[in-house]
Formats: sequence, structure tokens, C-alpha cells
Amino acid sequence: MTLEYPEDLKYLETHEYVRLDGEIATLGISAFAVDQLGDIVFLELPEIGDALEKGESFGSIESVKAVEDLNAPISGTVIERNEAMIESPELIAEDPYGEGWLVKLRINDADELIDSLSVNEYREQVEGEA
Repeated sequence: MTLEYPEDLKYLETHEYVRLDGEIATLGISAFAVDQLGDIVFLELPEIGDALEKGESFGSIESVKAVEDLNAPISGTVIERNEAMIESPELIAEDPYGEGWLVKLRINDADELIDSLSVNEYREQVEGEA
């Protein structure tokens, strides 16, 4: 199976992604992470209004194989969370970059993404892990 990694995203080594649109960042997990986790059964996300700090856990995702922390790629305030994914976390696997997003933040500083991975760097990393 060939996994997709959209060019317009920034990636973390821990498999989260961020899509930046002005001062709004959409966070999710990569197709590789979904593939490695297997069947996702539970998702814990922060509340609207919560402040996230870059590098800190902002929730967790649980599959039949493991429980993994979700790490914030950028600092900001939660303005939206994907209630549909909380209700039916298995749907993340169907469209991790579209309908399967997790939270949206109003970011503090876009420069925090300077050390994130480009799509090519991320692809190299996951090919090394696979």
C-alpha cells in the first residue's frame, strides 16, 4: 500500500502534521501513523479554549495495538475540535488529511514550525521506519 503525504503540510518526527492557513493551524496524524496504529478505537482531544504548547501532549489516540500521545507541533489556543472523530475515531483512517483532522488552533507564532519536517524529509523518515 502506498501512503500519501500531502506537499502542503509540515510533519513531526512523531507523525503529527500541521496545515497552516494564516493564523489557523489544523492538526492531525499522518497516514503512516494511522497505518502503524491499526484499528483506532479511542481518541482524547483538548477542549475548545485550551492552550497548547509546542512539543507537549494535547491528547491521545488508542488502537487495538497501542496508546500514543498526540504532540503539538505548534503553540496556540484550541478553537475547534473534531467531534466526529471523537465519536467515531476509526474514521480517521479513511481520510487522515481531510475529514480526519483532530483540532484547529489559533497559533501564537508560525516561526515555531521552522524545525518541522518537509514532506520529503518526512517521507525519508517513514521509509526508514517501515
